[in-house]
Formats: sequence, C-alpha cells, structure tokens
Amino acid sequence: MWKTIVKVFRYFEGAVPFRLIPALAATAVLVALLLIPTPDGLTPKAWSLVAIFLTTIVAIILKVMPIGVMALMAIVIVSLSQVTSNSSKGAIADALSSFSSPLIWLIVIAILISRGLKKTGLGNRIGLMFIAMLGKRTLGIGYGLTICELVLAPFTPSNTARGGGIVHPIMKSIANAFDSDPAKGTQAKVGTYLALVNYHANPITSAMFLTATAPNPLVVDFVAKATNQSFHLSWTTWALCMLLPGLVCLLLMPLVIYLLSPPALKATPDAVVYARAEMQKMGPFSGSEKVMMATFGLMLLLWANVPAMLFGAAFTLDPTVVACVGLFILIITGTIDWDDVLSEKSAWDTLIWFGALVMLAEQLNKLGVITWFSIGMKDAIVASGMGWLPIAAVLVLAFVFSHYLFASTTAHISAMMLAFLTVGAQLIPPEYVVPFMLMMVAGSAIMMTLTHYATGTSPIIFGSGYVTLGNWWRVGAVMCVLELLVFALVGTVWWKVLGYW
Repeated sequence: MWKTIVKVFRYFEGAVPFRLIPALAATAVLVALLLIPTPDGLTPKAWSLVAIFLTTIVAIILKVMPIGVMALMAIVIVSLSQVTSNSSKGAIADALSSFSSPLIWLIVIAILISRGLKKTGLGNRIGLMFIAMLGKRTLGIGYGLTICELVLAPFTPSNTARGGGIVHPIMKSIANAFDSDPAKGTQAKVGTYLALVNYHANPITSAMFLTATAPNPLVVDFVAKATNQSFHLSWTTWALCMLLPGLVCLLLMPLVIYLLSPPALKATPDAVVYARAEMQKMGPFSGSEKVMMATFGLMLLLWANVPAMLFGAAFTLDPTVVACVGLFILIITGTIDWDDVLSEKSAWDTLIWFGALVMLAEQLNKLGVITWFSIGMKDAIVASGMGWLPIAAVLVLAFVFSHYLFASTTAHISAMMLAFLTVGAQLIPPEYVVPFMLMMVAGSAIMMTLTHYATGTSPIIFGSGYVTLGNWWRVGAVMCVLELLVFALVGTVWWKVLGYW
C-alpha cells in the first residue's frame, strides 16, 4: 500500500504542472478557513471570499504554479462558487470586472511602450549615459535612478507612469548594458539591485508631493473631513511637510537595499570608459530614437497635466488615455509593430494576474469585508483602554499593513482611510492630531512597498523578472518599517520645527 502511494505521488510530481506539496498546503488553508464559523458581521459569502483571497495569496507565495495560473484559479473559483452573485452570469461578470480597469491597462501599455526603448536603442543609449555619469559603482547608479524618480515626481500624477513607464525602461537598459538579464540568469549582477531601487524610490516620492500619485488628492479630502476642515494640505504644505523625511528615506534607501540585496557586480571601474566608447559607436540619434524621445516628451507633458494648466480643466487627460496615445504613435510611426505588441509576454501575463488580484480586493470591499475590519479595529482599540500614543501607532500600522489585502492604493484609501483618520481624530488629544494625520498621509504611500501587487508600478517591475517573489516581500517589509520609522522620528521633529504641533 505504501509503495503504491509513493508511486502515485512520484507520478503526479512528474506529470502534473504544479508543485504537489505546496498545492496540498494551499488547499488545506482553504479548507481550514471555510470550516471556521463565519465571524459576526460578515455574510457566509463574504467569509468564503476572504478564504479564496487568502488561499490565492498563499498559493502565490508557495509558488504552486506560475502566478498567472494562480490568478486564473481565483477567477475560476469565484465564478463557480458564486460568492459575489446569485447567478453564474453575475459571478463571471464580477470575476472579470477588473479587466476593464484603466489602471490595469495603463500597466500593460506601459510595458508595451518600454519595448520601444529596447528596439530603437534609445534605452541602451540612456543607460550608457547614466553609466558614464555615475557608473564607477553600482551604488552610484542606484542613486542616479533615485534622483531621476525624484525629479519626475512633482510633475507625474501617475506613479505607475513614472516608475513603470519612464524610469523602469531606463533601469532595464542600464542592467542590459552590464549583461544583467533574467533571460540569461544573470539578473543578480546588477539588475536585481537596480530593479529594487527603481521600485522603492516610487513610494517615497509618491509620499513627497500631492501631485505624485493619483489617490493623493483623495487623501487631502479625507484629512480635511476628519479634522472638520481645520487642517487642509495644499500642494506647498504637503511638499514642505514631507520634504525632510522624504529626502532622508531617499538617501537611505539605495544603501539599505545594497545591504539587503547586494549586487554581484559592485565596483565597475572600467564602466565609464566602456560607456563613452559605446556611445561613440552608436553615433548620432537615429530617426526612431528621435520619435521615441518625442513620444516620451509628449506623454510626460500630458501626464503632468500641462495642457490643463494652460487651457483649463477640459484638457485634462486620464493617464491611461495618454499611454494609449503614446503606444498608437509608436505603432503608426513604425517605431514598434503589432508583432512586438503581441510578443510582449510579460504585459499579457501581468494583465491576468494583477487583474485577478484587483478583482478580489474590489469584491472584498463590495461585500463589506473592509468595512467590517475597520469597525472591528475601532471597537477593539476603544475597548483596550490604550493611551493615545499606542492608539496612534496601532492605527498607522494597521492601516499600512492591511495593504497586504489590496491590489490598489486608491481602493485601499477609499475603503479604509477616512474611518481610520476619524477614529484617530476622536481618540488622540487635539494638539497631536496633526502629526498623526501626517503619519497617515505618509503611510498611504509607504504601504506600496509591501507586495508585488501593491500598486500599478509593482507588477511592471516584478514582471520583468529581476527580483524573486521572496526577495520582493522581504525587502518590502524591511523598507516599509524603516520608512515608517524615519517619518515617525525625523518627520515628527520636522513638523515640530514647522509649528504643526
């Protein structure tokens, strides 16, 4: 009997396209969660969706199958179980609802546009320019990417467009110049380090400027509501409050990631000479490179809402519309062709897995799970009898780390932030409400560091293959805690100097 079981196990281990033991572990998690009685305040369907969501995350972490397949599994289970609807037609509509999301298509199109940088050679040229300026050490290149992100942040209201559509292609080009390529198994040379720096600069700069990411104006509105309009963050006030702690985070981040995930190639003494020689070989800019630069320039102006500033709000364009315009220009000018679009596997893979995770997060909110969690948190805090300082810390940490449940910062902020701000305003002494509000404001961007599905930028950079899932989550957790500490220590002192408490 035992031999038969072993034979069957070995057969399945070699034949089926998933890792059997992790698959069994994920299934056990699902069964265990479904056997738990439905918590008070939730419907059975809502609790079943929680079980499906958590099982999907466990399956992704355990690498049962490729992440896209695990996402498809979630779509199938939601459709069959009908936890979001009373009919099969309604369930499949819910399961596929996120694929109409402009954010998801912005991610896909940004990946497709980045292909043009590689095809035209412009990306390689930009990479060589960075190497020529800062390439004596890999750490220096990391700081170069960070500066690039910081310069673009005030003018790019889509953090996905900035980090994924502009900076990431440059980062890939630099990595490729050092022959650091996931396809060749050489990503650890410099690519893993630079990809992490590329990503972690994005949440920090998103916290530094009101115009650096889409949900920030919503944050301003919630802060004003929670304080009965007594504290309003203008563009200047936001930038001033976040300036010093943000700069400290940007100064520390490349160095900390260098220690957490060190590049195999640290010193590159010949890189500057090599980069200059290669740029000479490339000669002047080609026609396709000029089209690529002009397209990027147009997209940057539109992403920065320059037409709206000059001619009025009627000329405001959604970031995804801008991306579509850019992609269309590249195709009709022959800079890239339709085969390039079809062959960009990472874009279509990202569409499936990120779309499924966004769907699960949206349905959790729709079924009241997020509201239930927020109310439960408030009741527990009130019942605990804690002092105001622990209350403030718990609220900030609970808000930030609950982002593990979300695949969109906008969805998370919309669902939970006002409730948390209101609880804080009620339980924290008036003289300390403003620093609490500013910590929550910072946390609304810092939470992007945590996962590979945390915001639109993350699936683009994670999907390029330079960083493993485990390394992404490990570095993300450390950076999240570090950045919160910087804002809590440096930020509160800075806000005291500014006279906000």
